[in-house]
Amino acid sequence: MIRKLIAGLAVIAIAAAAIQTTGANRAEAQGMDLQPGTSGYDFTLMDTQGNSHDLSDYTADGKVVVLEWFNPGCPFVKKYYEGSNPSMKAAKAFAAENDVVWLAVNSGAPGKQGHGADTNNQYAAEHGINNPILLDESGEVGRMFGAQNTPQLFIISEEGVLLFNGGVDEAKMDGEVPQHNYVIDALTQHMAGKDVDPSITAHVGCSVKYGEKKPAAEGDMQPKNAQGAR
Repeated sequence: MIRKLIAGLAVIAIAAAAIQTTGANRAEAQGMDLQPGTSGYDFTLMDTQGNSHDLSDYTADGKVVVLEWFNPGCPFVKKYYEGSNPSMKAAKAFAAENDVVWLAVNSGAPGKQGHGADTNNQYAAEHGINNPILLDESGEVGRMFGAQNTPQLFIISEEGVLLFNGGVDEAKMDGEVPQHNYVIDALTQHMAGKDVDPSITAHVGCSVKYGEKKPAAEGDMQPKNAQGAR
């Protein structure tokens, strides 16, 4: 009887573990929004002009950094640069006025939509994009942040803490008049010493055009928890 009971409990434990693993895999496959309040992010990427950018260099200089996941071939990106929606340009202007660093990141793999320095440089020249566009061909940085869509924006504080993750506004289609500019709101609240609210918003766009995911290597960065993010 005891052996049967132990065997039964073992089967239950194995089944429970399998359910937990399946759930975790499903969550990873669907993509999870990175929670504001985490820290420990750093990367070095080259931009389309051949210049190197280290996130930690900016935060060490006391800069707030906005990261805009970008793909010049994505219709949801184009609505902000070619359409009537003013939100992205307004957020960039506000950032520039307040000495906030703005970096676009293209995590498209070679051969994917919007990939390549020439493609991005041409689009930037045609549409007045003056901020650096960083190339993340391996997708390592995009996956570290859990970037799912273009556009999707992340705001990093001077202390390297994630303040905001989401869309610039609530508009889903070109022609919609947005009622909020979440990036301007988040930057304004942070500069006033307030908690960012909302710190996560919906982000509607094209999927990030990642290539094949490589096995994680020892030492790959994982975000850490941080308390009191503002």
